[in-house]
Amino acid sequence: MCGIAGQWHPEGRPIDPGRLRAVAHAIAHRGPDGEGIFCAPGIGLAHRRLSIIDLAGGAQPIANEDDSIHVVFNGEIFNYLELRASLIACGHRFRTHSDTETLVHLYEDHGLDFVDHLNGQFAIALWDARQRRLVLARDRVGIRPLFVAALPDGGLLFGSEIKAIVAHGAVRAQLDPVAIGQAATLWSPVLPRTPFVGIEELPPGSMRVLEPQRRLDRRYWQPRFPRADEYEARPVAAWQEELRALLQDAVRLQLRADVPVATYLSGGLDSSILTALVKKHHVNELTSFSVGFADARFDERQFQQAMVAHLRTDHRQIEVDAARIGRDFADVVWLAEKPLMRTAPAPLLALSGLVRDSGIKVVLTGEGADEIFGGYNLFREDKLRRFWARQPGSSWRPALLSRLYGYVQRDPRAEAFWRQFFGKDLTATDDPFYAHRRRWENSAHIRRCFSDGLRASMQDDEAMVDELEATLDPDRRHWHPLCRAQYVEMSLFMSNYLLNSQGDRMMMGHSVEGRVPFLDHRLIEFAARIPPRLKLRGLDEKWILKSSFADLLPRQIAERPKQPYRAPIGAC
Repeated sequence: MCGIAGQWHPEGRPIDPGRLRAVAHAIAHRGPDGEGIFCAPGIGLAHRRLSIIDLAGGAQPIANEDDSIHVVFNGEIFNYLELRASLIACGHRFRTHSDTETLVHLYEDHGLDFVDHLNGQFAIALWDARQRRLVLARDRVGIRPLFVAALPDGGLLFGSEIKAIVAHGAVRAQLDPVAIGQAATLWSPVLPRTPFVGIEELPPGSMRVLEPQRRLDRRYWQPRFPRADEYEARPVAAWQEELRALLQDAVRLQLRADVPVATYLSGGLDSSILTALVKKHHVNELTSFSVGFADARFDERQFQQAMVAHLRTDHRQIEVDAARIGRDFADVVWLAEKPLMRTAPAPLLALSGLVRDSGIKVVLTGEGADEIFGGYNLFREDKLRRFWARQPGSSWRPALLSRLYGYVQRDPRAEAFWRQFFGKDLTATDDPFYAHRRRWENSAHIRRCFSDGLRASMQDDEAMVDELEATLDPDRRHWHPLCRAQYVEMSLFMSNYLLNSQGDRMMMGHSVEGRVPFLDHRLIEFAARIPPRLKLRGLDEKWILKSSFADLLPRQIAERPKQPYRAPIGAC
């Protein structure tokens, strides 16, 4: 786990190592354990290291046997031991025991297809001196960030964070009103946009290849679902058995490290399953971490303590109040580098500080399970609205909406609001964004807080949605409605907000690596094949996940209704 940055020029111009060091210094929080610089005509690679694997020999950049290929990367290759064995069998010689070195040898054997062999979370910059080729690649779902910016002289800057690119001095941080408007509506700019003009984010599952006379942008992976009539007819027990095997193997791989690995334990289903798997199969003396809130409306410590008592982990927690959130929020925005619509990242920054103060560098977290197994209220809303739309005049069908939000206090005025809110455009079920449209329209009211001049420079709603549509798989119109909603949520909210502003950035703010076993690409691909009725069974979210691992959990956790992670947004 680290931070990377660099500069490329198609004509082989010299790269200033002093500027590279300034770029690396801007992301020193991502890698406090060391720094590495490589310069050659037309290329400069910079690396900040957080040492996790091969503590003594894993410094980057790393080269192949004849030094014709150099690589820096941020992240982990979890199947590196298996890759290493096969590469040695093919005649490659390794200088280190690090996962990084597998990248150069895989590239030697497979060229640009080397990414297809990786099980991991990564942002990679690889320099092929023979072909004068720079390869930038990002992991399948965007767990690790990677940004690029064109230079006036025809060159390119890249980095793990935008602040690294700005630190070079050749690119200004100028706000993009279109991106700001998108973030205020969709919660994130539509990739490759960022909030800054001229700085792009490499989309998940993609690579950019740069040569003196060629640029190739290639999408090598994206989530896909079967057509609505193409699901396998398998017994429920068969789905459960394969799910258990895949998640256990993902956990096994992601526990690989030469330092202790801990878990986040929120008290919800996903982190509880994950922590139970780690404790049962791998780490007896396990440390777990959680955040609690002084405001009881947001606090989940009773559920966290139930799991701690059940598993007997060495549990550590931090309590956060509104004052702490207010104090930390400027740091949160500086780290996230995006407009934020809520305060939820701030307690996670405080939590990663507790992890680091406890001497831990790596934590496993439960992110991704809601997206791939159908856990959000948004999915249940979509199902209920479609049910209501079949009889729009029904009085009892919309009453089911009251079952969705047990953690929110209700009154008759609120009930009337929910009916009005979800009843708008009720019968427009052919809308490819039917599940999301109401929420986007509601979020868009934030734009009224901006100046008239800024709003005038933003897109209208349809232009914004058209831009998003152009980035998505057109075949999704043939998918089940739940799968269409999952896909949009994975492509927009998960990759661009959740894994960024609540994941990588808040952890790396305190030099902590987060790992997400639910986002092992094998598990994502398997979950996409599970029939929707086994994910959302009636209104019971993530049913297949709950039923597969209920034996590992106390009853109050296994049967607990979904409660989203929330944090206070104001104090009187």
